[in-house]
Amino acid sequence: MPTFSIENFGCRATEADASAIRRNLRADGLTQVSEHGAADFVVLNTCTVTAAADAQAREAIRKIHRANPGARIVVTGCYAQRAPEELAAAEGVSWVVGNSHQTEIPRLIRQTTDFVPLAKIQDGEMSLARGPAKILTADIFAQVTLPISSPSHDPSDRTRPILKIQDGCNNRCSYCVIPFVRGRSRSLAPDAVLHEVQDLVASGAKEIVLSGINLGSYGRDLAPRASLADVVQRILDETALDRLRFSSIEPQDLTEDFVALVASSDRLAPHFHVPLQSGSDRILHAMHRWYRTEHYAERVNLIRRRLAYPAIGADVIVGFPGETEEDFRATAEFIERLPFTYLHVFSFSERPGTEAAKLASKAVPGPAIRERARTLRALAESKASAFRASQAGRALRALTLARGGDDWTEALTGNYLNVRVAGRHPANEWHDVTIRLGSSS
Repeated sequence: MPTFSIENFGCRATEADASAIRRNLRADGLTQVSEHGAADFVVLNTCTVTAAADAQAREAIRKIHRANPGARIVVTGCYAQRAPEELAAAEGVSWVVGNSHQTEIPRLIRQTTDFVPLAKIQDGEMSLARGPAKILTADIFAQVTLPISSPSHDPSDRTRPILKIQDGCNNRCSYCVIPFVRGRSRSLAPDAVLHEVQDLVASGAKEIVLSGINLGSYGRDLAPRASLADVVQRILDETALDRLRFSSIEPQDLTEDFVALVASSDRLAPHFHVPLQSGSDRILHAMHRWYRTEHYAERVNLIRRRLAYPAIGADVIVGFPGETEEDFRATAEFIERLPFTYLHVFSFSERPGTEAAKLASKAVPGPAIRERARTLRALAESKASAFRASQAGRALRALTLARGGDDWTEALTGNYLNVRVAGRHPANEWHDVTIRLGSSS
């Protein structure tokens, strides 16, 4: 029986895609192995949000091919959608499959000899070969519906499974390539979302993470129109799920009603990841972001007024073309003032085809970018430590994860604190913990 391994790069949406690929391959009769060196087929689900993400995927291809030259490597995901010819040229790659065709990966893998011409396996108008024979991709904008991409219902997916209910993005931030590789915003119908949640709960899931490329835009493409708050309320009313968490929500989508909904139920994790990108209004304008710092601060302060100890995280980009020292100081001071509990700091990365890629003359020198990133990461550490200290002595409920040591097990609280539960415990168990300073509870 053929074997496969899979490795995922990138965000929660790609994690959900990887889980769906894994489910489909198992359903097709393949056996998953944990080591690439023992696999007949290796699937790499790539990210392309930065140049570093691209380089990471290329390095993985090289390492896997050196270690297992007989393996057939299938590269999919956002990098595969953006630059299929580039990946097809890499030694060891058998197929490059764009986001547009991930559901066809099992059919490709069934062909255990040379690549079968696409005309012999296609059964839909989206099937289109372009360039070298081993490339399978198409215009992602031609997709107007979102196929179900739920986790496989097995023990490896029961601990905090990621359910993608939205994909694509209609925004055009000047630095971001993701809309071009994910397509327009598309949502999973509410009834389908409820069905997937119910199935996951029946299979043992105690916490589910709702994800999307632009999760706050959920339902706007549907007829009748729906909203994220609508589907969340139905999950609370119609399922027995213990806890629901959200991946990332843009500040303009954090309405008073939505924050009030989260505050109304202890089954909703008090955890908000709200992309910031910059604390300079001038840079936000150049980025084509739809808010300014005053609006962003208003949303964050609303969260703190309605919930006592929420986790509040943000993405921040340093070194956007034209960012001055004054712009950076404004960002650092803005972050210092707000009650963030963690940050994801990114150095600007030029992405082909984006508007920001045309601003080479305004590029910030590399040493300045690295120094600014170090400054913000140090600030993030300080914020995270202060938040953890504020939780000392609190009794919280935490879900055990798979990681641990000889006498402890890692667990996650609703407000996104990683804690250590004494003793070795299976993953996906609830424990009542008391927060102590340090990494144990």
